[in-house]
Amino acid sequence: MTPFADAPFARAENISLTLASAAGPVEILREVSLAIMPGEAVAIVGPSGSGKSSLMMVLAGLERPTAGRILVAGEDLAALDENALARLRRRHVGIVFQSFHLLPTMTAMENVAIPLELAGTRDALPAARAALQRVGLGARLAHYPAQLSGGEQQRVAIARALVGSPELLLADEPTGNLDGATGRLVIECLFEERARSGAALLLITHDASLAERCDRQLRLEDGRIVGEQLARPLVQPVLVRR
Repeated sequence: MTPFADAPFARAENISLTLASAAGPVEILREVSLAIMPGEAVAIVGPSGSGKSSLMMVLAGLERPTAGRILVAGEDLAALDENALARLRRRHVGIVFQSFHLLPTMTAMENVAIPLELAGTRDALPAARAALQRVGLGARLAHYPAQLSGGEQQRVAIARALVGSPELLLADEPTGNLDGATGRLVIECLFEERARSGAALLLITHDASLAERCDRQLRLEDGRIVGEQLARPLVQPVLVRR
C-alpha cells in the first residue's frame, strides 16, 4: 500500500448535522471528527440510522453541516458555492452509491465518460473504454443499464468513480443491493481498482469482513464516533531452533 503522507487529504472537525422533521429537529451527526490520510482505507461501521451515509454526504460536500468544518484537498468546503463544490468533486473525489445512479438513456461507456466530459477532458470516451475494460466490462461498452446485471451496473459505477483518478473514493454500502456472490466480485473489483489508483478510501459497510480489509475501522453510533480499530497486524511465524 502507498505510504501515507503527513497531512490528511480529508478532515472533519467537530461536525454536527441537524435536520428538520415533522416531529422537530433531529440530530444526525454530533461533533464528529476524523481524518483520512492519502492512500489510506477507512471503514465506517455501525447500526442502521447511526449517521454513516450522512457523514459521507457531508464529506463529499453534498450536504452542508450545521456546525464544524470539512477540509478536502486543502479546501474549506464552507467557503465554496455549489459550482465550486462540483468542481472540487470532479477533480478530487469519486463516489460509489448503493443504488448505482447510472443514467438509463446512456450506454455504459457514456456513463463512465460523464465526469471527464464535465471536466472538459479530451478523449473522454477512450478513457471510459479503458476504465470499463479494467473492471472486466470490455464487452458491455454499448449496453444500457437496463441490459446489465446489478453487479455489472455497480462495476460501471466503480469505473465512473475512478476514471478521473480521484485522490479520495467514497463508497456507501456498494454491495447492499447485490447477492452474496455478486457482491464479493464487486468488492474485489473495488479494492483492485482502488489499489491501482492509490486513492484513499472511505467505505461504509455493515460487513465485518469488508471492514477488516481497511487500515482502520471507525464505529459510529447515534451520530458519534465511539470507537476505532486498527487493522490486525500480520502474524509472523515463530521459528524454534532445536
